[in-house]
Amino acid sequence: MMSEFESQIIAYCCSHCAYNAADLAGSLRIQYPTSIKIIEVQCTGRVDIIHILRAFENGADGVMVAG
Repeated sequence: MMSEFESQIIAYCCSHCAYNAADLAGSLRIQYPTSIKIIEVQCTGRVDIIHILRAFENGADGVMVAG
């Protein structure tokens, strides 16, 4: 029997905007899938293509950069 597929998503979130929104969602007890891993960055402009490719190399099914 096959288990249900659960995609792994890496989210690079700006500490001033998107990360605050994700933190607020947690404070309001709004749930999002546990397969989404949030990584706080100082600025989305600092996310290099190497970071995105490394996430895929390590098994991520998708990468999101949110500013």
